[in-house]
Amino acid sequence: MNPYTSLKNSIIFIVVLVGIYMAAQLFNYSKVDDPTTEHIGSEYMSKYNVYALKMPEKMIFAGENIPLDRWDVKESFDRELLVNTYWQSQTLLFIKRANRYFPIIEPILKEQGIPDDFKYLALIESGLVPTVESSAGAVGIWQFMKGTAKDYGLEVELEVDERYNIEKSTIAACKYLKQSYEKYRSWTLVAASYNAGRRFIDKQLQLQDAGDYFDLLLGEETGRYVFRIMAIKRIMENSEEFGFRYRLSDLYPNIPTRKVKVTGKVDDFAVFAKENGVNYKILKHFNPWLRKAYLTNLSKKEYEITLPAKGYINFAFSEYKNPSDSIAVK
Repeated sequence: MNPYTSLKNSIIFIVVLVGIYMAAQLFNYSKVDDPTTEHIGSEYMSKYNVYALKMPEKMIFAGENIPLDRWDVKESFDRELLVNTYWQSQTLLFIKRANRYFPIIEPILKEQGIPDDFKYLALIESGLVPTVESSAGAVGIWQFMKGTAKDYGLEVELEVDERYNIEKSTIAACKYLKQSYEKYRSWTLVAASYNAGRRFIDKQLQLQDAGDYFDLLLGEETGRYVFRIMAIKRIMENSEEFGFRYRLSDLYPNIPTRKVKVTGKVDDFAVFAKENGVNYKILKHFNPWLRKAYLTNLSKKEYEITLPAKGYINFAFSEYKNPSDSIAVK
């Protein structure tokens, strides 16, 4: 063997050994010798806690008692309480939006004879985002499909889609819910049928020889659906108990509005908006049911376009003249 080659190999071997030794020392230092690592970890864990949630002794939905004494019902409810409590960002957004949209929905439910708790169904359906659209094509606060919307009196056309109109879609939803209650005489089954369809619920009731929602074995979505509604109701009505803290000024204000009637065509809604003291963005925010930048209205139908009330077109929350109209959900 060449002596130079042997010397070279020996040097490489020594360098490798030194490298391994130094890496080991560095690893040991990072694990043991760093006086801050263990301290930070223990301090963090001593302050960070995730709690199991206390179950209520009694739960009512739309006047109906929920059988929480049954282990299967209790565990299903517990799951949705946990999910919605610890998905804090989403639930806090629900609370903020509810302050804006519940005052619109609540009086319509009352007028139509639908239990107030169904406002939480709308929330679960859409997150109270008026412009939301599902992959299946359901749109609006109440997530109407096109055919069902037309069946219940909503106009669904290229230029006008009243599924996006909060007031009109809420009235249509009430008609659907009342019709379902006449059939089932159970508000929990009504809620389930809103998600899965009456035909599916009818089939499952017959197939399983069941009498109510809590006796039905259903798929993942519908099986969780009513429990999700009840959980968000429980959390939002007792938000501080579940750790949600917010000020009145944190909530999205229910902005006072006015109606502008239109009986003819509108060539350009951007021009229309400026003529009425707002911009195109604000006009579309309050009227997402106007699907185009114009309205031909060949039938001369009367439409009511919603705009911010005068004095509320651009305002900071501190300028809100009647804060009592915007009280946190309790």
